[in-house]
Amino acid sequence: MTGPALLRAGDRGWMVDLEPERVAPVVRSARVQDWSYLVQDIIPAARSILFCANDSADMDRLATRIRYLLDSAGTEPGVVSDRDPVVVPVRYDGADLPGVARSLDRTVDEVVAAHVDAEHRVGFFGFAPGFAYIDGLPESLKLPRRSSPRPRVDRGLVAIAGTQTVVYPGGTPGGWHLIGSTSEILWDPKSDQPSRLSVGDRVIFRPVTR
Repeated sequence: MTGPALLRAGDRGWMVDLEPERVAPVVRSARVQDWSYLVQDIIPAARSILFCANDSADMDRLATRIRYLLDSAGTEPGVVSDRDPVVVPVRYDGADLPGVARSLDRTVDEVVAAHVDAEHRVGFFGFAPGFAYIDGLPESLKLPRRSSPRPRVDRGLVAIAGTQTVVYPGGTPGGWHLIGSTSEILWDPKSDQPSRLSVGDRVIFRPVTR
């Protein structure tokens, strides 16, 4: 049976389109392969993965290994990450929270409860460094993005849109609905490991008062 096609992306990249539920398991498996030395970076998106080779001369070898990986990894639904959940304390005091509740015909407390109770997992990174798209927002909280994005959103603001949550890394524009804030630092570019989150991690949002 023919697997997903590998598409050439420049002189050192292979792109593969996948079902969303397979992205995180494949990325996780790829990073522990004995051929990972061939790879400079692995960049997941909502429905694809970009594999960037260290050297263009490695492209054929890398393609062979990627194809083998795709035939074997990420076929077990729910097998995403064995790391401990990342707990994010949230003050549900966001500027958009009352409007979100009105738009959904719910109370603020009901919105908060639905957000806290949901099963959240990091789907992929994009848009800006440290910008993690966290899947799992229930359909009952689904809203389109704001019609007028803010020109700049500070670090630690928690926001929702569609079926995802984001904790803003700081300094970026933003069109998501702000529902809270956290003092937890999830992205620190000065650190040896800038991001506390990895693809597939479970995230628990825990309500706090201060």
